[in-house]
Amino acid sequence: MSTTGSSSTPFQSSHESTYNYNYVYQAPSESVPRKRRQKRRLVTILAAVFVLVVLIVIVVYFTAIRPKHGGNDSSSSSSSSTSSGSSTKLTIGGDGSIVTMEDGTKFTYNNSFGGFWVNDPQNPFNNNAQPNSFTPPLNTSWKWGVDRVYGVNLGGLFVLEPFITPSFFDKYAPAAIDEWTLSVAMANDTASGGLGQLENHYATFITEQDIAEIAGAGLNWLRIPIAFWAIETWPGEPFLAKTSWTYFLRVLGWARKYGLRVCLDLHAVPGSQNGLNHSGRLSPVNFLSGNMGMANAERTLYYIRVLTEFVSQPAYRDLIPVFGIVNEAMLGIIGRDSLTSFYLEAHNMIRSITGFGEGNGPYIAIHDGFQPLESWANFLQGSDRIILDTHPYFSFGAVDTSPMAVNDDKGNPGGKWPTQACNAWGPSTNSSQSAFGVTISGEFAASPNNCGYFLLGAGSQSTNPDCPAYDDYQNYNESMKAGISNYVLASMDATGDWFFWTWKIGPNGAGVIGTPLWSYQLGLQQGWIPKDPRTAFGKCAALGLTPNPFDGNYAGWMTGGATSTIAASSSQSFPWPPTTISGANVPVTLMPTYTSTGPVITLPPQTFTAAPSSVTASADGWFNAQDTAGGVVTVAGCTYPDEYNGIFTSSTPTAPCTGPTAS
Repeated sequence: MSTTGSSSTPFQSSHESTYNYNYVYQAPSESVPRKRRQKRRLVTILAAVFVLVVLIVIVVYFTAIRPKHGGNDSSSSSSSSTSSGSSTKLTIGGDGSIVTMEDGTKFTYNNSFGGFWVNDPQNPFNNNAQPNSFTPPLNTSWKWGVDRVYGVNLGGLFVLEPFITPSFFDKYAPAAIDEWTLSVAMANDTASGGLGQLENHYATFITEQDIAEIAGAGLNWLRIPIAFWAIETWPGEPFLAKTSWTYFLRVLGWARKYGLRVCLDLHAVPGSQNGLNHSGRLSPVNFLSGNMGMANAERTLYYIRVLTEFVSQPAYRDLIPVFGIVNEAMLGIIGRDSLTSFYLEAHNMIRSITGFGEGNGPYIAIHDGFQPLESWANFLQGSDRIILDTHPYFSFGAVDTSPMAVNDDKGNPGGKWPTQACNAWGPSTNSSQSAFGVTISGEFAASPNNCGYFLLGAGSQSTNPDCPAYDDYQNYNESMKAGISNYVLASMDATGDWFFWTWKIGPNGAGVIGTPLWSYQLGLQQGWIPKDPRTAFGKCAALGLTPNPFDGNYAGWMTGGATSTIAASSSQSFPWPPTTISGANVPVTLMPTYTSTGPVITLPPQTFTAAPSSVTASADGWFNAQDTAGGVVTVAGCTYPDEYNGIFTSSTPTAPCTGPTAS
């Protein structure tokens, strides 16, 4: 099997799932002449010897030979997969192999792209797996501009959204409109298990079989949204604290097993970065905005620090090469200067932990703030490996009833939509690759509009009169499926490196998948998502458009191949703290802040019963022992407004509060 970016990697027959082979020799019939019997015996012996040699080569390769890579070794790698039953032997499987999950359930691994999984209980940080022949295995460096991201989000798993898990919001309607209010309602419903319902969701919504299907679909990356309450909650916050982290680690183990890279996405931060339901709470923006804007930003920086320490460990750095530090921060409310100040401070903090250059900690992904990509050109030039993450949707603009189940004037399915995707997203993405650096589409969907059950929020629905036709996927005709498929292919081609939002949509309270065009899994099953994502290449050109593709060459500092030095003028122009905070009633100097004098949270790694401590000891949750600053806590004696509205309930501060001695 040929691979991209590495030497050929042997693996066992697709019909064998372990190295525990039993050879059965059946004696030949006496009626067969002696010479023929001797010849057959010789052939059988030679075949057995050949199989034995192959097995020895495989075992030596995966246990002794370490493929060339930037810094990873078998004794200091990442998270685990506990899904290989009770076996303690190295297990490898390709197309047609049988996988036994941790509950004993078995499924067949279907992967026609040359991918293979690896389960190594003796070394749960084994990075030899490969999702397909055209993606480098985890033990081989990813090359931006050469390797292509075919990714999918695990939306709705650890950060709940009404349209992804509508049954919860149906059950607790009308009170539940975001995860805050859903958590309050669940906690009060002890008869249904209280907040334990969320843990059951974490345990069942995405399974190992889902991850195997993702690899088998020709995909190679996961973007996994998590929330700050995976790390901790503070008094008054109703979210289920710390629990999702355990299940996040489990998904990391499955991703490693099937060779999928991970973009960690901090999807919800204290105070809400955008006021939307997926930030945890529908509220005014109080991250870098409002009276609690500075305090919430300080707390967010602390959580970014804790996550950076975890993912930068040798055990995790090859599995999680990208860290999206704040999802969809609302630049239009926060302001460009304040947000740039935050990103610069986060960049400097992260690189003080990881060091600079390729292989030293993750790429830092920032969202475009719902602004044109060209507005980010030349952003913090000389920075170390910052990625611009854009989310190209037509879904949330004005109602557009242009049909999908028709051909355009050239006979292409999809009406105007495929061409519009190419024109709207292709040129800007290509230009951004040069003017900014690595640019990815962290989210996009198969829907051109805002149709779908709860897509606009719990209890809300679109005014588009065509929504019944878009939502009733069971009755799509072939023209509709062809149009959607063409639109998806055009979107993939235009964006280049992409993550579909999202892998799975759960049914609503009536048992119906109400937002079908947002489910990659359903689209694969129904035929509007391509079986091979590579078939998207050239779609925009085939539509008669003249592409201007990026040539794959980045400036050295963009990908860590050259020394990174941000101009001193940037630090002067974008100081931390920022000089102003939008929407605040007091100057920055009088705003509530926190202090870094508390105990530091260290995120726990997963434990493994079969692996020797010599393998797992280095994965202790904290990469840089020199990082000894305290954890963020409130200042004793100070009072704070509500973190989500920032309203001063007594009097507006006239002096900074620094504790009991403050005037």
